[in-house]
Amino acid sequence: MTVSKNKTIQRTRMWKYFVEATAQIIQEEGVPNVTIRKVADLAGYNSATIYNYFSELSHLVFFASMKFLKPYTDAAIQVYREPGLTAQERYLRVWEIFCQHSFENPQIFHAIFIADLGSQPEELLDHYYSVYPADLIAVPDELQQMLGTPNITQRGLFSLELLVKEGHLQQENIAAINELTLLIWQGMFTSFLNNRSRYSPDEATRHTVRYIREIVQNANQMHLADEAVQ
Repeated sequence: MTVSKNKTIQRTRMWKYFVEATAQIIQEEGVPNVTIRKVADLAGYNSATIYNYFSELSHLVFFASMKFLKPYTDAAIQVYREPGLTAQERYLRVWEIFCQHSFENPQIFHAIFIADLGSQPEELLDHYYSVYPADLIAVPDELQQMLGTPNITQRGLFSLELLVKEGHLQQENIAAINELTLLIWQGMFTSFLNNRSRYSPDEATRHTVRYIREIVQNANQMHLADEAVQ
């Protein structure tokens, strides 16, 4: 038992070495410049050793990028601690925070929410929080469900369910609302990711949230109009 526990501790320590080395490269050079060789050299091991802990580079980048997500999660947590907000107000505030941080750090958000990880992202996220449990401890219960998945579609649906509970939306509308809001964000986000945006992050956030607000506030009426046409 002791030997097995020691091996687990040693493996976790090695895992952290490589993640922290990757995070350093991201901070200094950006996500596109991360390579297995650079990580191995910085951590003081050979490249082959890394593959004993990570099956592919995208996983290593995912874990390291999670370390840069804390400013966003901290800001989202503060919104959930604000008294007196309706679910709709909270939803829009969290979207605003998500937009702001994602437009300011597109490479990080791409690595976590968009990139092909070749595996189940939920399993990777579970492993991350098992190694860094403090990143999740202070998160309110209703926010943990959302933050507990890197699947951006699921995150949106969890948030919209709270609007249904307070009577802001009808259950049958939330899938379409979620798809529309994500398409709006993804369009703006792609511009930032590819250095094609003519907006600053603040300007892009204002525009994106305005469109999302209009969709959420008019969703039930739009649905009824569609029914009347049919």
